[in-house]
Amino acid sequence: MIRINLLGSPKPKGKKGPAFSMPSFELGNLGGPFIQVTAVLLIAGAGNFGYWYQLDREAKSVEVQSRLAEQKNRELADIKVRYMERQRQADSYKRRVDVIDQLRANQTGPVALLAMIGDTVNGTEAVWLNSLQDQGASVAIDGTALSSDAVANLISNLQKTGFFRNIEIKESYQDEGVKDMQAFQFTLTCEKAKS
Repeated sequence: MIRINLLGSPKPKGKKGPAFSMPSFELGNLGGPFIQVTAVLLIAGAGNFGYWYQLDREAKSVEVQSRLAEQKNRELADIKVRYMERQRQADSYKRRVDVIDQLRANQTGPVALLAMIGDTVNGTEAVWLNSLQDQGASVAIDGTALSSDAVANLISNLQKTGFFRNIEIKESYQDEGVKDMQAFQFTLTCEKAKS
């Protein structure tokens, strides 16, 4: 039989001690060692079962999270494939636009060159052009002038345009075939400036 005294121990008469005493428990004899070992095994088994149950719940939780992560990964893979396809389309479109812009720039290049040289020759007195050859990085100009000073003025005016980096006279000679006046035939080589 187990007795538990919740009121505390009775005060001894005549002895002065503490006014309050702690409650005490008497468990008595719990049985033999077999019952005690069985009780310890049951407590250990209950603790082991609780630990296994907790690990099982965590394993199921991890499994659910793994499935969700795999599903999210498949969705993101699909999105990545669509993104890469759209990126290829955008790159293809950009290349096409760049080619069109380059063709337009090249289309107006000779027009701008002719307009600039025409304005420069018109602004220079006593000079006429016979031919103009665009050779990519340079331009060859053949013409006629009434004086060597007019050729020098043409070279100076071409340099002022900023379109050419280096202008050289290949040849300049007086044309003997013209009897009525003095005429000079000239050939210029103009190196285009990088733009």
